[in-house]
Amino acid sequence: MPTTTVLPRFVRTGLTGMLFSTLLTVTAPVQAAANFNVMETTVADIQAAYQAHTLTAHQVVQLYLDRVAAYDQKGPALNVVIELNPTAMAEADKLDAEFAKTGKFVGPLHGIPVFLKDQFDAAGMRTTLGSVLLKDYHPTRDSFVSAKLRAAGAIIMGKNTLGELGGGDSYGSLYGVSHNPYALDRTVGGSSGGTAASLAANFSAIGVGEEGSSSIRRPSAWNNVVGMRPTAGLVSRGGMWDGWPAMFGSLGPVCRTVTDLAKTLDVMVGYDPEDPLTAYGVGHVPKGSYTQFLDKNGLKGARIGVIRESIVANSDINSPEFKSVDAAYAKAVEELKAAGAIVVDNIIIPDIKKLVATRASAPGEVEGMVAGWFARNASDAPFKTREEMYSPENIKKVSPTKHLEREGRPNTAEAHYQYLMARQELTTNLLKVMADNKLDVILHKSTEYPPNLISYANTPPYPGTRGVIALNTFLVFVPVISVPAGFTDENLPIGITFLGRAYDEPTILKLAYAYEQATHHRVPPKSTPPLDTSFAVK
Repeated sequence: MPTTTVLPRFVRTGLTGMLFSTLLTVTAPVQAAANFNVMETTVADIQAAYQAHTLTAHQVVQLYLDRVAAYDQKGPALNVVIELNPTAMAEADKLDAEFAKTGKFVGPLHGIPVFLKDQFDAAGMRTTLGSVLLKDYHPTRDSFVSAKLRAAGAIIMGKNTLGELGGGDSYGSLYGVSHNPYALDRTVGGSSGGTAASLAANFSAIGVGEEGSSSIRRPSAWNNVVGMRPTAGLVSRGGMWDGWPAMFGSLGPVCRTVTDLAKTLDVMVGYDPEDPLTAYGVGHVPKGSYTQFLDKNGLKGARIGVIRESIVANSDINSPEFKSVDAAYAKAVEELKAAGAIVVDNIIIPDIKKLVATRASAPGEVEGMVAGWFARNASDAPFKTREEMYSPENIKKVSPTKHLEREGRPNTAEAHYQYLMARQELTTNLLKVMADNKLDVILHKSTEYPPNLISYANTPPYPGTRGVIALNTFLVFVPVISVPAGFTDENLPIGITFLGRAYDEPTILKLAYAYEQATHHRVPPKSTPPLDTSFAVK
């Protein structure tokens, strides 16, 4: 006879950011997951267990839900989950039934749980952007990427915390502040910090974040996971805040391993008429899987241009924090050499700081993005325009943190023209440096500072963006991947970033994988240890 399990279901409410639970009765299979170790598990591990009939999707979802229940609002109280998908278990059961019937997976991510940054739509869940302004917004349509994930068999676990309204550090008026699982008094980074921390804490197998400035790389580095922002045009922003006609934002995979990231990227890419920028990506997606480029010996003979100088205007190179990251970065460069890379050291990209400082949006770009996003679910949208959403009355309700920085950027025609000219000049400067030195990639620190103290990042004057590198999002059409690169002397995680030419994801994936396999710097945090799974019926 089957056993009955009581599954906690959580929904976030009010301004406190707390979760309350209700009870949902579900039916669990007789054979349970007593011998399956969910800690640090991979897509391949999970699917191999499915094929061996030692694990079901129902069970793996339950294992992750148990970890969320134990560590998100209890224990270390990471506070990185805004909402759980109320149909996650039903979706898992449907997949189990299909597999039992056919013996085949419905797609490449069959039965793989995924958390999403709460910046893009997934039908059945809210899209809040971490703000009280959108606490009751329930889009009825999937975003392009959510639909692709579901079609591939992935199970959406829920939505993660983020920098409010898609920017700044991971703090929001809806939920409060998220805590770094490696140092609970530190931030998870912004703005995809909740997703990166969820992966670090083993709340799901894979994740999807979004980057408009450094919102994937910074939290990936600070939470000891792998994160990629693909070249603009590979992944659609349809159904995402900060999408078309805006240029800077992009969704990207966040995972514990490069292999899982490549598998997730496989599913995410594709042309979408709703996001015209994806027309640029047509013809640039390789046949087969991105995993075909992963080579543990890929660093041998690779020419890597290493940036040593600070490339961020607000970094203090004499500060202890900067020096701690600098020392760890130097060790990572030596590891690249030991793995066979040819390091072209201390390359200089002319005028990088001056040019990056010109970043500006086009007039009407933000307004068009907001209107287009709400129009997608017009009957359910709480606002129609940016002006309505950002009314003086509404602004009083949101947290006075760094998310307002983007609103202060110049958006005049002259400022945008100067940015476009600077982008062209910096792109040429970078590509010329790569060509002159016969480089495969450029390497830089993922951030120039370690994770910020929460007390520092979320109090006036909100200096949470110190040391944050936004080179790739300034250039738009370059891919980057951040990989764990060890820890500072204070035991805080850091990452290194491989930056490549437009649509050269295969090269940066190859090199990131080779570095990962040579070093194995990924270590789970002590604050979220394995749970006792003896509840399972053998």
